[in-house]
Amino acid sequence: MERLEVKNLNHHFGFAEILKDINFTLNKGEVLSIVGPSGGGKTTLLHLCADLLDVEEGSIINTFESSAFAFQEARLLPWKNVIDNISLGLLAKGEKKSEAIKKSQEIALRFGLDKDDFDKFPKDLSGGMKQRVSFARALVVKPSLLFLDEPFSALDIGLKKELQAILIDMISKKEISILFITHDLMEAIRLSDEMLLLKADPGHIVKKFRFDVVQDQRNDKYVYGKSAEILQDEEIINTFELELK
Repeated sequence: MERLEVKNLNHHFGFAEILKDINFTLNKGEVLSIVGPSGGGKTTLLHLCADLLDVEEGSIINTFESSAFAFQEARLLPWKNVIDNISLGLLAKGEKKSEAIKKSQEIALRFGLDKDDFDKFPKDLSGGMKQRVSFARALVVKPSLLFLDEPFSALDIGLKKELQAILIDMISKKEISILFITHDLMEAIRLSDEMLLLKADPGHIVKKFRFDVVQDQRNDKYVYGKSAEILQDEEIINTFELELK
């Protein structure tokens, strides 16, 4: 069975200890989120899991057949148009250009882009449109595992819900597994099967939260109610340094 397994993971930058004794498993078809305040090591942990950084101590075993990464910034190639940016991964896999373009056009439309947008370059796109292209580029290759680095943080509420709805549809069909980081508890509650709370200095997991209601049945009432409940948790209060009265 495909899975991502992190065992006894530690990480340093120079003499600074960034992560300490991280342990978790993400199984096929599941969504795992890592939440915590800025500077707590979330991005470093995600980069280690995605093999963008070398593991120093401990182990990360990834048996997923394929993976893709969507960053907080769209990171589009400025000299390529929308369709050429989306098709990069397909062409890298050896897909014929005509087939890669066709698939890229289809997923671009699914992500709310118009045919008139296909020939536009990144400089001509709004921030929201760039993020649509980024998501389309990551998902057009149909990865088994998707890594997300706070991809909704700079989006307006409408676009955020639109992109989340696409992911929830894929999750409900068991088409993808996701590991993502966020500082937004409601985002984690809306999408995750399990949420890990990462406390800083150094980053270490202090609590795990499990959500049993399937994602496509989590309406706003559920998300707001669960958020209010979790915000009363002592570990959440301490980790985010909240002062609730």
